[in-house]
Amino acid sequence: MKRHSIPALVLLFFALNSANAQQTTRQSVLDLSEKVAEWQTATFNDNLYGRDYPNSWVAAPFYIGLFDYAELSKNNVYFEWLKKTFNRTYWQVAARMYHADDVCVSQAYIDMFNRFGETKMIIPTLARIDWVIDNPSRASLYLDEKNSSTLERWSWCDALFMAPPVYSRLYAYSGDEKYMAFMDREFKATYNLLFDTKESLFYRDTRYFPKKEKNGKKVFWGRGNGWVAAGLAEILKSLPQTDHVYRPFYEHLFVRFAERLAALQTKDGSWHASLLDPDNYPVPESSATGFITYAIAYGINNGYLSKNKYLPVALKGWKVLTNAVEENGKVGWVQPIGADPQKVTRDMTELYGTGAFLLAACEIYLLLDQ
Repeated sequence: MKRHSIPALVLLFFALNSANAQQTTRQSVLDLSEKVAEWQTATFNDNLYGRDYPNSWVAAPFYIGLFDYAELSKNNVYFEWLKKTFNRTYWQVAARMYHADDVCVSQAYIDMFNRFGETKMIIPTLARIDWVIDNPSRASLYLDEKNSSTLERWSWCDALFMAPPVYSRLYAYSGDEKYMAFMDREFKATYNLLFDTKESLFYRDTRYFPKKEKNGKKVFWGRGNGWVAAGLAEILKSLPQTDHVYRPFYEHLFVRFAERLAALQTKDGSWHASLLDPDNYPVPESSATGFITYAIAYGINNGYLSKNKYLPVALKGWKVLTNAVEENGKVGWVQPIGADPQKVTRDMTELYGTGAFLLAACEIYLLLDQ
């Protein structure tokens, strides 16, 4: 088999998808997003690979992105697809009572409830979240794979996407401050432990404090930080604008974090698996790029980030994402499930990568002139 050099692989990333390198217009964003949504809904069961389940965290970002795209495109086909899929799960969250991953799907459930108003869509989520608030875990935030209790709280940075936006949505829906009070306390506990104030980046978890990349720099995972950036955007989207108690912290962190991530965008417009050692992971990684592009575009659209400064960042990220889409709509170059930077190949795809793409697409659409 012919081996490609690393620079050749980077060139291949752009060359193979030159057909997608069209001028960025609202219509081109809709057209490509429709292709992606069609492919992923048609192959959904195949992409669970038999190892996951329909209400897992793996699928949840796809649901969240698909919901946003259905609203943007006014395509009821996707709302019906979501209803059908969720009816099969009986609108239940996944099994582990405390685990952040297992409530991620509730973000989509709540969005569907807010649109359609059917109580069956929200009752299981309310039951789970109310139980957790009434029975909070006191486990350590120092993650230890041999001690499952250390996964009961938000002890890894991905969890800041998975769970907090569920609580902020419930707060917005109910007006009950208990949801935000719990979320704020737990989020800040994780932030205080995993946020490196010198680098303005999040460690994946405490196991990575002493680790270094090949270039001697600290290990900051691209998708891990992408999870946090997208999670912050989801929190701010759902928090009422009139909230003056909780919003300031999340707004300030969002702006600081977005500024740092924008500075780490590589010349090709992407974010790689390792944020501080992209040369060791030279191929653009679609899930990190998708989540970060989404967050930055959201920040511009909602007045947190300067359009003059950040629009080029968002559009360059979007161009990378369009180059990752194959002719049939498959989003490639997505790092598989993991906890740290890993090598990526063109054929790799995951449901959360498609979700990141659709989230970014909806905000990029709103950035563009009619």
